[in-house]
Amino acid sequence: MGERRDREFTEFVLTRQSRLLGAAYLLCGDLHAAEDLVQTALTKLYVAWPRVQRSGSEDAYVRRILVNASIDSSRRAWRRERSTAELPEVVEPPDFALEDRDELVAALARLAPKQRRIVVLRYWMGLPIEDVAADLQVTASTVKSQSAKALNNLRAHLSPALLPEEC
Repeated sequence: MGERRDREFTEFVLTRQSRLLGAAYLLCGDLHAAEDLVQTALTKLYVAWPRVQRSGSEDAYVRRILVNASIDSSRRAWRRERSTAELPEVVEPPDFALEDRDELVAALARLAPKQRRIVVLRYWMGLPIEDVAADLQVTASTVKSQSAKALNNLRAHLSPALLPEEC
């Protein structure tokens, strides 16, 4: 069944891709942005493909996604940024010197992704265990055990001054 779905979706894309790209280009006026819009639209269409195909509204659905994606991209903050001849002054975070930040980033990079997320949410953002568990959709005991493992790993790679106070 998955092969059939993929085959039908691929056929749809092949027959409409250039038309969608043209429409996207007209919506945003930039070829690279248009390609991104089409990719976003086709990704969202693929997720909803069985439902959309049953209703027979594939073309209308993908056009609507294209328009909505165009609107969303125009609202993004980076779209309002402009380049300038002079670079702004770089501001360092108040709590860390550059060397400390580099050390912290390197140590966090050594952690497993789940442990890194837990450490950042729990210690950097200061969230309680229950909130971290809810955000990551894990149990509170998982947060506690992964926090302990992560902190043990960090102890091996960080100077004591950079460890959270709870260590």
